[in-house]
Amino acid sequence: MMIAQALFLLLPMAAAGGWFAARRVSFKNDPKLLPTLRQDYFKGLNYLINEQPDKAVDVFIKLLEVDTDTVETHLALGSLFRRRGEVDRAIRVHQNLIARPQLAKEHRFHALSELGQDYLRAGVLDRAERLFLELVEMGEENQGSLRFLLHIYQQEKDWQKAIETAQKLLACGEPVHAIIAQYHCELAEQMIDTGRTSQAVQCLKRAQAIDSNCVRASLIQGRLESENAHYREAIRCYKRVVEQDPDYISEAVGPLVDCYQRLGEENKLVAYLADCLMRYPRISLVLAISDHLQHRHGEKAAIEFIAQQIQRQPSLRGLTHLVGLYLLNSSGDTRDKLLILQNFMKKLLENKPIYRCSHCGFSGKMLYWLCPSCQHWNTVRPIQGLEGN
Repeated sequence: MMIAQALFLLLPMAAAGGWFAARRVSFKNDPKLLPTLRQDYFKGLNYLINEQPDKAVDVFIKLLEVDTDTVETHLALGSLFRRRGEVDRAIRVHQNLIARPQLAKEHRFHALSELGQDYLRAGVLDRAERLFLELVEMGEENQGSLRFLLHIYQQEKDWQKAIETAQKLLACGEPVHAIIAQYHCELAEQMIDTGRTSQAVQCLKRAQAIDSNCVRASLIQGRLESENAHYREAIRCYKRVVEQDPDYISEAVGPLVDCYQRLGEENKLVAYLADCLMRYPRISLVLAISDHLQHRHGEKAAIEFIAQQIQRQPSLRGLTHLVGLYLLNSSGDTRDKLLILQNFMKKLLENKPIYRCSHCGFSGKMLYWLCPSCQHWNTVRPIQGLEGN
């Protein structure tokens, strides 16, 4: 419906544009042209009235001769079609523009870029890629074309090409360091999946080199070191996460505890966790220390510690853990009531997300380095505060 409304507005413009163009060029040579224009105009309206917008588009293109005065109207119409999901019509409009030999150079580049976006929207990625590569080679629409190429390579998961393209954007002054680091991490994961661990390590080093705060690279490297029983190296990687971004402590605590336990150095672990807790109060640290106290000194010590901590920093996860500790030494009616409370709180937490995108608000229980909603990198983070980590 909106396309038809737009064409109702654009057809008179097309007729006027065609009439003026014809008047400038052809009326003296062909006085029969005016009735033809009038006939085409009413034919286009008839197609719209009969809900035949495809034929109306053809009439529009015929009426609106391409020159410096009308090319922007063509481009606007093509863009409108694409935004409305009418990609086939957008392609026809833009192809018609490009086919005009008299089209000015800057307008041709613009039309090529629009056609590339049409193909991208249609999912014809190989054609879109060829057009944007052509524009880059010609040195036109350069940064815009590189961004579209980046989008294509992300969809295709061609991380090597994504890295090369992002480096060109970096050379143009765009701050894409963190994104390039993520591409190296994606490449590292591919290498790991195919058993090329040494190459994966090199990818992770490149990620850290271009973005020293790349948490993901540290986590992957820690995982690799731990799998190879290099626990001290793994501990260094997980400690690096804490300094890179404290919000991701919850991702490092579990593996860190495992590494220290395998080395039999739990005292060092607790000292480190306590130091982190003083600097970065996070419930994941509280729960890890509480587990250690319970194991070494019993439930009472763990209860006193966690109760003290959640008074300072209220947390649903902390309170649920505290109720679980009380249950261990309860019986009778008190136990039954605590079980009701525990089940209620567990159900409450089951419906709570663990991660949220700071850009679009997307939330879920899995950590995505590329937000599946807004397609931004590094914006999905562990939720903090009462309901978070």
